[in-house]
Amino acid sequence: MGHEKWGNWFQRAVRLPTEQLEVQLVFPAALDPVVWGTETSMTAEASPLRTPPIRRDAGEQRTFTWITTTPALHARYRLEWRFRAKPEPDSDQGEFR
Repeated sequence: MGHEKWGNWFQRAVRLPTEQLEVQLVFPAALDPVVWGTETSMTAEASPLRTPPIRRDAGEQRTFTWITTTPALHARYRLEWRFRAKPEPDSDQGEFR
């Protein structure tokens, strides 16, 4: 999905009993992406994910996979990312080069 449709984050709330939650994020490797995440519950503030996302490079793509088993009901998981080699906006077009 393009940057104009979504920010630099993805969030999922667990509303039903769930055995496993898995998220995969795929980015162009040329942007040099980094990914991290937090977990929030109804009784606790945000804390780092217990298990970090796993990075895998394959050609021109960089994939981050994060998995948790038996997530707590009402837990909220948020993955965020940034691009260390972000392209500069084209001032004439308002688009990225």
